[in-house]
Amino acid sequence: MDAIVRDETMKQDEAQANVARSSPASAREPNVFDHIARRISEDDDASNESVASSLATSMPARNGDASRTILRLLRNLATAGTAIVAVLGAFVTWDLYNAAPWTRDGSVRVQVANVAPQISGQITELRVVDNQFVHKGDILYVIEPFDFQVALRAYKASLQQKIADHDVKELQAERRRRLSDLAETVEDRQVYEGNAIQAKAVVDSAQEQVTQAEINLRRTEVRSPVNGYVTNLLVRVGNYAAQGTSNISIIDTDSFWIDGYFEETKLARLCVGDRAEAKLMGYSSPIIGHVATLTRGVSVSNAAAATQGLPNVDPVYTWVRLAQRVPVRIAIDKVPPGVPLVSGLTATVTIRDGKDDQSKTLFQKVRADVERSFAGLFGGDPRPGCIPNPS
Repeated sequence: MDAIVRDETMKQDEAQANVARSSPASAREPNVFDHIARRISEDDDASNESVASSLATSMPARNGDASRTILRLLRNLATAGTAIVAVLGAFVTWDLYNAAPWTRDGSVRVQVANVAPQISGQITELRVVDNQFVHKGDILYVIEPFDFQVALRAYKASLQQKIADHDVKELQAERRRRLSDLAETVEDRQVYEGNAIQAKAVVDSAQEQVTQAEINLRRTEVRSPVNGYVTNLLVRVGNYAAQGTSNISIIDTDSFWIDGYFEETKLARLCVGDRAEAKLMGYSSPIIGHVATLTRGVSVSNAAAATQGLPNVDPVYTWVRLAQRVPVRIAIDKVPPGVPLVSGLTATVTIRDGKDDQSKTLFQKVRADVERSFAGLFGGDPRPGCIPNPS
């Protein structure tokens, strides 16, 4: 713009110089018109310079407004994105801690076989140590067998005696049956036949006593009834084993399961057969299983009678309701390598409804999770056929 103004000024000056050369009088003495023309040209130069400076300052102002608009838009988008992420995070957190079927209140359970001798006697031999694994039928300890060996020999001798007595009476009865009614009365014949029958019954009784003595002798070797680990072994050689009193406990390794104590608000999202994952404290790999059964009864403190047989009713807060926890039995399907099963360990149990998830799209999975979450919040209908009822 400045260059254009200068070009026009130079053209005007050249025109005035040409006029001055063509007119000698004017060259000698400038007239009034020359002063007026020079004044106009100077004013034009000043106005052109002001226009150029205003254009030069207006262009950066426009660029500044555009950048401020972009920054304002970016701030709005960032605020909206943060709000969306916060809402999604709040929903996921609520779903995880309030609606999802999971619990930290889980524990590993097992059946324990309490071994008690079926006879009484002093322990003469102990064949196991604490925490030893034993198979079903292995000998745990031996009770002094001498008394039972003597009893067995005595019963066998008594049996032989009774067998001989029975044979004699049977022969007597047989001879009486061969005699005629003139040589033997009917009454005598019946007496001998009755003696033979009684002798047969005594033989049978003695035979049962021998059998019992043989069993008692075998019972001097106390054997394991299950496969498992001997635990808390306190019995020692020389201890007296009393009949029916447990002195060895064996953990049945074939009976492990997991109990998950779920809140009653989450039972509507549980189904028998659902896949379950149980993660033990200190181990990252979860134990895989499935929901086997649901406990159908929990003790109610209000049902216990108090003094004078009156009902014992606990006071509650009307604005706070604690959800009852119900035991759910988890059958174990797979144990990761290196993860030991120890009864009493704490487990975090999570229920996975993985039957149809493989065929669902991501949108369908998210929609199903949202529906289940809000169904649990607002008391929706449970999944049909989850917990079977007796017909």
